[in-house]
Amino acid sequence: MTDLVFETAAVIERDSIRMACLRAVRELNLPDWFIAAGFVRNAIWDHLHDLPMTPLNDIDVVYFDPHDCSLATEAHYAALLQQQLPHFNWEVKNQARMHIKHQHQAYQNSADAISRWVEIPTCVGVRLIADNSLIFTAAYGLEHNWSLHVSINPHYPRPAIYQQRIQDKNWQVLWPNLMIMTAD
Repeated sequence: MTDLVFETAAVIERDSIRMACLRAVRELNLPDWFIAAGFVRNAIWDHLHDLPMTPLNDIDVVYFDPHDCSLATEAHYAALLQQQLPHFNWEVKNQARMHIKHQHQAYQNSADAISRWVEIPTCVGVRLIADNSLIFTAAYGLEHNWSLHVSINPHYPRPAIYQQRIQDKNWQVLWPNLMIMTAD
């Protein structure tokens, strides 16, 4: 385990709310699942800014099941999570179908899907396994997150979408030490 993976695991393990979320998703027994994006990214940025947990707009739960791509199944899983932890906005998406929405080639698995998201620091996910250890996916590593650099994903070269997300999310208000790279 690299130092940054170890440090990221320590940050998440100290957060009782994130650990409760991970336990709740683990109980669903979803195939190839992660809690991704801001769940991991924001934890690192909060830690580096010496902030308590900033509110999560949503909790992105991704899984990969090519045998059941129905929206009803996703809604069912979201409802189960909402019953367990009702204070959160659960977004549950089967990545076996999400490539269509994003106009990508079919994803191979959840890690492949996460690696295609807009900003590199968002391309991260975590899973809690049976022995209570954490497994991460981070196609570009965790260095961007820990260095506070935000840049466009080269596998999602849509500068207008990147710029709009940066503007809409207003991350530098919450985390003023972020270095937002242009999408040239």
